[in-house]
Amino acid sequence: MNRSKFSVWLSLLWMFLKVNLLSPSGPASVGLLYKEAVGTIMTEERFVEAVGFSNVLPGSEALKLAMFVGYAAGGIPGVFTALLGAVLPPTVMMLAVASILQQFQQEDWLKGFVSGMSPAIAALIIMVAWELFHVGQTKKIDRRTLFIAGLSALALWFDVPSPLVLLGAGILGVFLFR
Repeated sequence: MNRSKFSVWLSLLWMFLKVNLLSPSGPASVGLLYKEAVGTIMTEERFVEAVGFSNVLPGSEALKLAMFVGYAAGGIPGVFTALLGAVLPPTVMMLAVASILQQFQQEDWLKGFVSGMSPAIAALIIMVAWELFHVGQTKKIDRRTLFIAGLSALALWFDVPSPLVLLGAGILGVFLFR
């Protein structure tokens, strides 16, 4: 019996280490985690439930998903095992990058590098917004969609916390898209 629990915890650790080493971001990791988890440690329905809850609750989606999957597969020890696998790769990578950048922080080329990255990050955000509006939509963008987008942007401009903006937009969508 202890061997099977240990085996589940070990597979959780390996699964989250692998997912967090191979995927560049939270949303991209969901597909890889789906392939790893569904059918081996949880059902598809349970995985969809985990993704849904991790997107609704405040905080890091990747960590909430690790906690949900870890608990579903291995109880409380599974939570800690999955979290270790989820936190270890990015932590080690960030410590390595931070120590390298610390050595070069006064270099002019680094300041230029960061200045060059800023417009690229803005372009990435614009492309994600474009994808959200056009790829997933079978219909054209209408006034209701633009109204919610504008109201959300206004709320964010006035520093309303993003989870509240998302919740408010969802509630408004229930009424506007009946």
